[in-house]
Amino acid sequence: MPSNIDLLPAISAKSIRLEGKQFFVDDKGDRLPSVTTILNATKPQEQRERLFNWRQRVGTEEANKIAGSASRRGTQTHKQIQRYLLGKDTICPENSISYWESIKPVLQDIDTVRLVEGSIFHYDLGYSGKVDCVASYQHTPVLCEWKTADKPKGSIERLYEYPLQIAAYLGAVNHTYQDYGIKLDHALLVVAIPDTPAEVFCFEPPQIQHYWQQWIERVEAYQKLQKLKFDW
Repeated sequence: MPSNIDLLPAISAKSIRLEGKQFFVDDKGDRLPSVTTILNATKPQEQRERLFNWRQRVGTEEANKIAGSASRRGTQTHKQIQRYLLGKDTICPENSISYWESIKPVLQDIDTVRLVEGSIFHYDLGYSGKVDCVASYQHTPVLCEWKTADKPKGSIERLYEYPLQIAAYLGAVNHTYQDYGIKLDHALLVVAIPDTPAEVFCFEPPQIQHYWQQWIERVEAYQKLQKLKFDW
């Protein structure tokens, strides 16, 4: 378990869904769309077609079953990681042990935990989210995202929109906690895979900046969609 837990103040927020979209509401009542809502609303046509074709190929019932199973395993694995990072020793549920064993060696290099499952708001750009973790990995301050998969991704290109998600969260953490001297420019995405060591993708500052620019474009596209919706 991490030897140093120095948590930043938690930001009070609640998650709500409106018309199938996720928003976070702060303690003042301000409501901002989540990162995933913006990414889904502005998803490139190529990715939409890939998802549609997959659902057609496996069938709607099987696709929903697969998606539900993936969501449950991700939630369980996240909860286990959260307990570990907060210094709580609990028994891992049977159906997520293989993912836990995959990712645990990576977690042993995590220290100086500052944020776990923390809500964040970027008021200037108008979005919100929940960050998996802010900590140090091999002595470098990083934003961490934990994912699960049935097989290795193999390359950053096969992460699809996860790098944009990471850049968005990193920017919002820096915005939310700027008064606490937080200024992240590195990130870590770890994919837990059954019976296989987890994949570790490290994002350096130039990569973060690259994906941040792409994220800004998606935010602007989302705002244009919303304006068209209300103008109509």
